[in-house]
Parts: sequence; C-alpha cells; structure tokens
Amino acid sequence: MFKGSITAIVTPFKNGRLDEKAFKGLIEFQIKNGTDGIVPCGTTGESATLSYEEHERVVELTLGLVNGRIPVIAGTGSNSTAETIMLTKHAEKAGADAALLITPYYNKPTQEGLYQHYKAVAEEVKMPIMLYNVPSRTGVNMLPETVARLSEIKNIIGIKEATGNLQQVSDTIELARKGFIILSGDDFTTLPILSIGGHGVISVTSNIEPKGVSDMCDAFFNVNYDKAKKLHYKLQPLHRAMFLETNPIPVKTALAMMGRIEEEFRLPLVKMSDSNRKKMQKILNHYGLLS
Repeated sequence: MFKGSITAIVTPFKNGRLDEKAFKGLIEFQIKNGTDGIVPCGTTGESATLSYEEHERVVELTLGLVNGRIPVIAGTGSNSTAETIMLTKHAEKAGADAALLITPYYNKPTQEGLYQHYKAVAEEVKMPIMLYNVPSRTGVNMLPETVARLSEIKNIIGIKEATGNLQQVSDTIELARKGFIILSGDDFTTLPILSIGGHGVISVTSNIEPKGVSDMCDAFFNVNYDKAKKLHYKLQPLHRAMFLETNPIPVKTALAMMGRIEEEFRLPLVKMSDSNRKKMQKILNHYGLLS
C-alpha cells in the first residue's frame, strides 16, 4: 500500500486561513499525475504552526478530497507524546490509512526515550504508524537499532528516513523485521534508497513535478533502471531548488509562480529572497513548469 511517490503536500493559505479551494486543486493535480499517496500536515505542510483545529481540518479535508483513490498518511507527530497521541487518535477516527510521526524535536530524547514515545502512541491506536527520522530538523537521530526494536511492534510498519546516510538506511533494512517499509525522506536519495531495498519516497519535489517523481519510481519498480537513472538526474536541479531556502519556502514559492496557490506563509517563515526567486524562476522555466 505504501510505496512509490508519496507527496508531502503543502498547506495553502489565503489571508491567514486555510485555502480550501487551492488545496482541492493541489490534490487533483497530484492524483492526475500518478502520485501514489498524500501526506498532509507534515513539515512541508507547516504543521508546527497549525492550530489543532486547522490540523484536524486539513486531515479531514484531505481524506474527503482523496476519497479513497490513493492512501493518506496523516502527519501527527509532535515533541509531546500526549499531543502526538491526541492527533493520531483523531487521524485514526477520521479514517487515515496511516500516521507519520516525526521524532520529538527540541527535547532531544535518548534512544530509550524515542522507543518509549513511539511505543506509547502505538499502544493507543490500531492504525498503521510510520516513523520519521530527520535529525537536521529535530536535533536527534533515531539509530537503526532503535528502529529495529520498534519494528517488532505490530502496527509500526515503516520509516521515513531523511538522514541522507545510506549506511544508516542499509543498517536499518538489515536489522528491522522483514517487510518493514523504508521510504526516503530526501528527494536526492530516493533512487539510491530504492536500489538497496527501499520502497519509495515521501517527496517535496513531487508537489510541483508529481509525474516526474512518480515516473522515476515506476521505472525502477518495472526494472527499467536506465530510465530511472535518467529521471533521477533530470530531477536533481529541481531537488536542489526545493532547498534554496528552508522548506517549505521554495516549494510554496514555486507553486505560487505556477499559479496553484497564494504565496503565503506562517511566521516565522517569510517570502523567498529576490536573488533566490530569480534562480527558482529560471529552473521552473527550464522544466516548462511556468505557463
């Protein structure tokens, strides 16, 4: 169920509020272009600045718009275990196919603390849970040995791995239980991770180029490795563009340039600098993404 190109979708705002009309357009754009799943309320969705009411609305809206056509993995992680349980219970009640739980940020828990955090959440729900390891954001790295321990819990089914460290990913695949799902959390490493046994990507780039990311994954799964490699290198400049500044500033700027959303962020995120905006426009023009 959870493989291929899965989009960590942005949360569009208009006049400080969720832009539901634009969000509907984004969902349809994704499904039309072959995306295999949607993640609302992740880092790319500015989850840290959504109120509880907004968070729940975005999850419910995503499920209603997708309407069972592709899986929805709701972002429900927090640096508070109690808050994570609350958000995950809501996602389960709303009907999400799985929940994506980032490692608790700022707290910097120990490996045992990470284990106990995820174990506590898993015991409170029956839905599938995906771990999310992104040390550059959270300040803590969940080690392969900890992931392996967690993989023995029945409803913890996989991990979004965003360390960019292929040795760590390889060790995780080696140590975790058979069938444990490994998704790249970094567009640059999607093809390398697929090549060592991964299952797909939770992608930022697919917000603006869903077909390209989906086609690359499909080519790999169809054993067309030359095509997959060609698409990997074709997408690299877009991947770099998505990190000209802090995510999701570049991807929302790109979507605004493409006419799909308003160029609006929640403080402390602000609009992209003029110099980087020019770089973004040049790259999007090169890809034919601007009309």
